[in-house]
Amino acid sequence: MGDLFITRLHEMTIVVYAASVLLYFIDFLNSNRRANKIAFWLLAFVWGFQTLFLFYYMVETGRFPVLTLFEGLYFYAWVLVTLSLAINKLLKVDFIVFFTNVLGFIIMAIHTFAPVHYDSNVISEQLISELLLIHITMAILSYGAFSISFVFSLLYLIQYDLLKRKKWGKLLWRISDLTRLDYWSYILNVIGVPMLILSLILGLQWAWIKVPDLEWYDAKLIGSFVVLAVYSIYLYLRVGKEVYGKSLALWNIASFLIVLINFFLFGKLSSFHFWYQ
Repeated sequence: MGDLFITRLHEMTIVVYAASVLLYFIDFLNSNRRANKIAFWLLAFVWGFQTLFLFYYMVETGRFPVLTLFEGLYFYAWVLVTLSLAINKLLKVDFIVFFTNVLGFIIMAIHTFAPVHYDSNVISEQLISELLLIHITMAILSYGAFSISFVFSLLYLIQYDLLKRKKWGKLLWRISDLTRLDYWSYILNVIGVPMLILSLILGLQWAWIKVPDLEWYDAKLIGSFVVLAVYSIYLYLRVGKEVYGKSLALWNIASFLIVLINFFLFGKLSSFHFWYQ
């Protein structure tokens, strides 16, 4: 009965989340400030429930819940909602919440409506380690930073296209200026890259200790270093070569697609990332 009740609450949260994203979409198309305000409070409601569920999982498992794909997806969705609300409050950038939460809603829907929630309690108990928890948590937080950076770059391209075609409508004026969008996309990557580096260091240390016969050509391991490489190239282009504008935004978007491939696909091919199996 308890599990059924939790499932129903998850489904209700998804419905509210969908309503929030829909209202943000209406605001995006028609510059409807009332829809924007209602959507914000619905999203705050979603964040509140997500936070309660996160604490519930912590109590149920007796640890920070990130050791399975099911748990990792939920924490990732929570990070996206938290970051989008914080950025909306602090920076007042229109549409950042909408684009971020389209992605967040997809992640949340996969988490809630997956046909099978793999219960890997036995494996999870074997893998419990503070080192592993910190590794996974930092990796997901870095992915959250990359996700918001991706949204800023996407908005940059939309604004760039509107300016190029001289579309002087409400949409143009509500999206922040190109310099600001480029700057915050860069700052979020500056935050995400060192977090990913630390996560990889801790993950390698954990694997060296816990995983016998570690395969260094493991798909997930290689994928993680590819992600680090493409974002390091982004920072080099931005700082070393002083590349700005559309080309850098396109590089950032392509880099985030590699993040998604690494998160969803390479984990399936991994021989020791058990939380994907």
